[in-house]
Amino acid sequence: MATLAEKKVVVEGLIEKIKESDAIYVTNYKGMSVAKMNDFRNKLRDKGVSMTVYNNTLMVRALKEVGGYEDFTEHLVEQNAYMLVSGDPSVPAKVLKEHLKGNDKPAFTAACIEGAVFTAEKLDTLAAMKSKEEVIGDIIGLLLSPATNIVGALQAQGSNLVGAIKTIAEKAEQ
Repeated sequence: MATLAEKKVVVEGLIEKIKESDAIYVTNYKGMSVAKMNDFRNKLRDKGVSMTVYNNTLMVRALKEVGGYEDFTEHLVEQNAYMLVSGDPSVPAKVLKEHLKGNDKPAFTAACIEGAVFTAEKLDTLAAMKSKEEVIGDIIGLLLSPATNIVGALQAQGSNLVGAIKTIAEKAEQ
């Protein structure tokens, strides 16, 4: 059993990690073999995500200290592993969804992304989310398309106008 001083150090470390995170995912690993857990961790690690087991009570203390996670802490029961994600918040959901095609564990419990809580039935929605870079690319494409359309229309109108003038001039010569 960890001493009170050791627990305080863990909570302080968690507070820093939570503040740096864009999302927190919780999975229930109860009944999962060590080999399966390591396999899942490796899949996450390949995508730049780490998963760590923390005592739920210590995680709740850290979340309360940071603030804004009141609706999320109610999901922190049983044997949980946590993914504190910086960057693309959909990566853990995509890895988990792919992993669950051939496995039944770990069970997705909940995720908290920028204060919004997503429960187990929202895993497909989370996995389908686009990354920040993809969304920015879509927005830039949308912003550029009207300009491209205007240039195309002006060029088309210009060529039509030139054609019309030529036709009129040819008829006038006859």
